[in-house]
Amino acid sequence: MTAPLVLSFDTSAAHVAAALLSGEHIIGFKVEEMKRGQAERLMPMLEEVLKEARKSWQNLDAIGVGVGPGNFTGIRISVSAARGLALGLGIPAVGVNSFDAIEAGLDRVAIPVVPGPRGQGYLAPKGKTPYLATQDELLDIMEDAPLANPVPVSLVVQIARLTAKRYQSSPPAPAPLYIKPADAAPPKDPAPVILDQ
Repeated sequence: MTAPLVLSFDTSAAHVAAALLSGEHIIGFKVEEMKRGQAERLMPMLEEVLKEARKSWQNLDAIGVGVGPGNFTGIRISVSAARGLALGLGIPAVGVNSFDAIEAGLDRVAIPVVPGPRGQGYLAPKGKTPYLATQDELLDIMEDAPLANPVPVSLVVQIARLTAKRYQSSPPAPAPLYIKPADAAPPKDPAPVILDQ
């Protein structure tokens, strides 16, 4: 049996990251820091990772995607891309949350935390609902244990590794992990008037 080939990607923060896993080995990856433009950059980056590893879309066994928490729009970009690719290629897509990916990459005891807005951080205490912690809460927690922040390349590599372990168990379609609603403000202009013909 050949080693499974997994393509993973993540745009949950100010980056676009992709990794290609064959069995136990990462055979390609790319990471680019960017605050905007992830939607335009994601698919070309995936093509580049596959091409550089001399693989094609048809070689893939599964897609792994970071589902957040993090940037609302970034998460939607990755999850929709993963679901579309999985449907088009006829392979499973696995959603991996950032907490699991951070924890899988740790070589020490630490609490996974995903940076949030205004110095806050997303936490997922064992057995509890994830939440957005204030700066003061994070400082209190750090007195008891170190915090582990995601590093994009490690994050996307661990997403690939966890996907390889999970994809054969018929996982549900990936869904965004939103801990708080989007920061979008309602429109200031009134809705347009629809004219009858």
